[in-house]
Amino acid sequence: MRQIDSLRSTLENSAKAYELNIVLSGLPIWRRLLVRGDINLGLLHAAIQAAMGWTNSHLHHFIVGKIRYTDPATLDECFPGQEPDLDENESVLMEIAPRAKMKLLYEYDFGDSWMHLITVEKIHNLDISRLFVAQCLDGALACPPEDCGGIWGYTGLLEIIRNPKHEEYESMVEWLGEYDPDAFDIGRVNKYLMKLKWPWTTENQLARVLMARDRFRG
Repeated sequence: MRQIDSLRSTLENSAKAYELNIVLSGLPIWRRLLVRGDINLGLLHAAIQAAMGWTNSHLHHFIVGKIRYTDPATLDECFPGQEPDLDENESVLMEIAPRAKMKLLYEYDFGDSWMHLITVEKIHNLDISRLFVAQCLDGALACPPEDCGGIWGYTGLLEIIRNPKHEEYESMVEWLGEYDPDAFDIGRVNKYLMKLKWPWTTENQLARVLMARDRFRG
């Protein structure tokens, strides 16, 4: 793949590169990312937010088998007999998924329950720059708008905005603003992935990246 080959001349140290296919379950919305194998899940969360188009406005966790990995700021006391969640910032991708074809889940917004299936498609023996975090290799479609009601709410939303005669068309278009469900700009995605900081990004720094991506100023 050309994007991968183009990295070989600029990457500098020994961490492997993971090619991840990230699919929003139940919808034809996906991204293919190349990330550092030694990325922690907290920074992978930031990369997914930037690449998919989310705004980091809700809670999230990763699920691998029966183990959940969560933002340490949101770790709760577990119920009797329940295994505690693990700190995503202390959990490294290449340790959690050491082989190609392994899968993990990433859930964002527990109300709308946007479930992402992440598959390790390939593990590349590339040398990785100390500053490299992630690169988008391919993808399709915009992610749903925040707080639209999950898959069923989003499906209904699409029906409305594709039918100018629908009674809710004007109010829905006004609420959505400049939303194009078919939009995917790989150059724009990579522009903001490059702004993520290795080896971790703070919530405030991620907010600045996402606000710039979405053209907010303030």
